Amino acid sequence: MSESKKIATELIYPAIWGIMMYNVLRAVTDLTHHGIFWEGELKLHVTALLLSVVICYLCNYEWRRRLLKTGAAGRIQRDYFFVFFEIIIWLNLMLKIGQEIGVLFMGSGWIDYMLINVIYVPLLLIFYTLIRGYLTERQANEKHLALEKLKAEKKEAELEFLKSQYHPHFLFNALNTIYFQVDENNAEAKKSIEYLSELLRYQLYDVNQEVAFYQEINYLRSYIAFQQLRKTDRLTVNIEIDDALKEQRIAPLLFQPLLENAFKYVGGTYNITLILKLKDDQVYFELINSVSDAAVSSGLKNSGVGLSNLKRRLELLYPQKHELTVDKGDVFFKVMFTLPVK
Repeated sequence: MSESKKIATELIYPAIWGIMMYNVLRAVTDLTHHGIFWEGELKLHVTALLLSVVICYLCNYEWRRRLLKTGAAGRIQRDYFFVFFEIIIWLNLMLKIGQEIGVLFMGSGWIDYMLINVIYVPLLLIFYTLIRGYLTERQANEKHLALEKLKAEKKEAELEFLKSQYHPHFLFNALNTIYFQVDENNAEAKKSIEYLSELLRYQLYDVNQEVAFYQEINYLRSYIAFQQLRKTDRLTVNIEIDDALKEQRIAPLLFQPLLENAFKYVGGTYNITLILKLKDDQVYFELINSVSDAAVSSGLKNSGVGLSNLKRRLELLYPQKHELTVDKGDVFFKVMFTLPVK
């Protein structure tokens, strides 16, 4: 809705409606008695006209405020019933006060009150209907615009999703090409590409929400195998995984940041131990890696981008349902946590 129409409905129309109501009243009272239009003292007419305009502005403000708060649609019968009695009460109260302070002249007493009510109440109800219709239309337009915006955002999100799907697809094709370009005798390089493809596929496609525990275990084994290809032959990795961990559901990629840290900082005796056990409805995870003095002095004791992220994820995914313990020794780094599984 244009700004000019909004200004007209909020600022100009109440004044026009108030002037129209008073002139209808004057036409009924003057012309039906074969009198002169606006007969009588001009000051009283102007005062009554201004009062009529003020009534319309007050009604316009209050009805708009109420309809914008409660909604212009619905509860029509109840709203009209309430507005009808509201008009009668406030209109007659203002007439009475105006007469008492001398700004209005009600020469015919209760007949004037009745005549004003007969004319003003229906006209103010029509004014209320116009306001209600305008706001209903405006709110409908706003909902329509919001819906169109939502559709546009959804379309944009779908395009972004398709683009995100395209990039991994390109990456996998590129890895596949490199795989076949690697000499057959270089088995280690080909194996590295296979592991990398498996890890990327899991991270990109298979972890939308919770996953089965066996999927997470397969990922961990692939990750460990990939890292072992890059590390010294002195590295020993001990894996103890409970065979009962299969179909239980768990949030994905909770263990990978810790494994990444373990391989990053392993030193000393070059030993990593991973333990996963199922105890009732709780999974117990323990990861220990040996460290060297150089690793400790370089920041292992304060390491923790991955650890900090893990703590935050656990707080969000398993609030007050997990336990996380970190033990930092001179020759080892140990992380333990438990969390529920379904």
